This record gives sequence, C-alpha cells and structure tokens, in this order.
Amino acid sequence: MQLKSSLQAHWLFRAGVLLVLAAAVVGLFISHFTVPRLALSAHLVALLQGMFLVILGFLWPKLSLSSIQTRCAFWLFIYQAVAAPSSNLLAATWAAGNSIIPMAAGTAHGSTTQEVLINVGLRSAGAALIIGLLLVLWGLRRRPEA
Repeated sequence: MQLKSSLQAHWLFRAGVLLVLAAAVVGLFISHFTVPRLALSAHLVALLQGMFLVILGFLWPKLSLSSIQTRCAFWLFIYQAVAAPSSNLLAATWAAGNSIIPMAAGTAHGSTTQEVLINVGLRSAGAALIIGLLLVLWGLRRRPEA
C-alpha cells in the first residue's frame, strides 16, 4: 500500500507542476482571448489547482484510507483540477459563462449548449473537490505515531 501511495503522490506532483505550466502558458495569452477576464480566471484557477495538487502530494502518504478510498480521492482531485480551469478556459474562448460565473464573464453569454457544458464542468469540479476533501479529512482522523 505504501508503494501505491508513493506512486500516487508522485503523480499528484507531476499533475500539479503540469497545471502550473499550463497556467503560465495561458497567462501569456490572456489578452488574446475573447473575454480576457475569464482567461485570467482560468489562469488563476489552474495556478491554484496546480499548487493544491503539489501540496496534496506531500500530504498523500500520511492519509489513512482504504485502497478504494485512496483511488477515489486521487481521481476526484485530478478530475476537479483539470475540469475547473478547462471550463473557465472554454468560457473565455466562447465568450460564455455568465450563467454560472457572472463576475468574471460579465455579459458574455454563450449558446445553451456552451452554458450547460460550462455549468456541468464547474459544478462537477466543485462536487469532486468537496468529496475529495471529505475523504482527505477522513484519512487524517488518526494521530501520527510518535
């Protein structure tokens, strides 16, 4: 189990660094998007998600979870870390998203399909984050041994 936990931690590090790299690239092109404010949102969300995954990588070996719980938490965190910035990036590209992120999107409203895709992406990412955090909290229930 320790080997699997160590391997997952390594993948969390890799995914986190990749997200920070993606955020840097998006940051270079913010002004070229249809709605630059949404591109800035995608940039910041990807940067924060990347740092969050790296922090999770350090925490991962300390969790006391079953194999199934660990696998679920791992994939929930990977999913939400990609879905949230991707949804923001799609909104920035499509000039859409004011149905769910009006502060960033302003008046930018896409087609019904675009708005639904952005809504599903952001809401499912939020749900995955909450469930994953509950699993981590559960995994931290035991005190570390001295």
